[in-house]
Amino acid sequence: MSLFKRLRDLTLANLYALIESAEDPIKMTDQYLRDMQEDLEEAEKAVAAQIALEKKFKQLYEEQEALVKKRDEQAHIAAQAKNIDLARRALEEKKAAEQKMAEYKASYEQNKAAADNLRDKLEEMRKQITELKNRRETLVARVNAARAQKNINKSMAGFNADTAMAGLKRMEEKALQLEAEAEASGEIYKKQASLDEEIAKLNRDKAVEDELAELMKKYEG
Repeated sequence: MSLFKRLRDLTLANLYALIESAEDPIKMTDQYLRDMQEDLEEAEKAVAAQIALEKKFKQLYEEQEALVKKRDEQAHIAAQAKNIDLARRALEEKKAAEQKMAEYKASYEQNKAAADNLRDKLEEMRKQITELKNRRETLVARVNAARAQKNINKSMAGFNADTAMAGLKRMEEKALQLEAEAEASGEIYKKQASLDEEIAKLNRDKAVEDELAELMKKYEG
């Protein structure tokens, strides 16, 4: 299975284009973050395994390097002691150690290069995940603002200013009518009150006239 597949198959620029064209960009962003986090965990394991190989071959290389140095010193000691067979044996083992050292060194350098490459990709993946997380926060704010604007536009679409003004005008006309009716009823009540007063006055005047007539009648004789 190929590592860093989302980094290989999908650049961040293309990813952002797909996210912004999605029906629910926040959900898609979260899904990509989950996918990239899974890849990151997989990559971390691969890097750890590669680093282990790098260290293993480095250790083997250093062991053979030390053995070459040791056998060389032993060959010199044997030669000084005029022990040709021992010196030959030391040189033979030195030669074998040098061959292994060269092999391990090549493997170490190869695995180190591979480990360094994976380290760089791993760091790039971490940066991209961080960038995507930061972009998510901005995206959430944009989406929420867009949804709020959409809801406002939807509400405004169902609102007819002409109809509202016409309704308000009808209410004003109704209020004027009620006020006129109230004023008219007041005038009627006022007229009725005046009529009662006039009748009462007539009654009072008749009583005075009757009393006056009776008084004058007494003095006629």
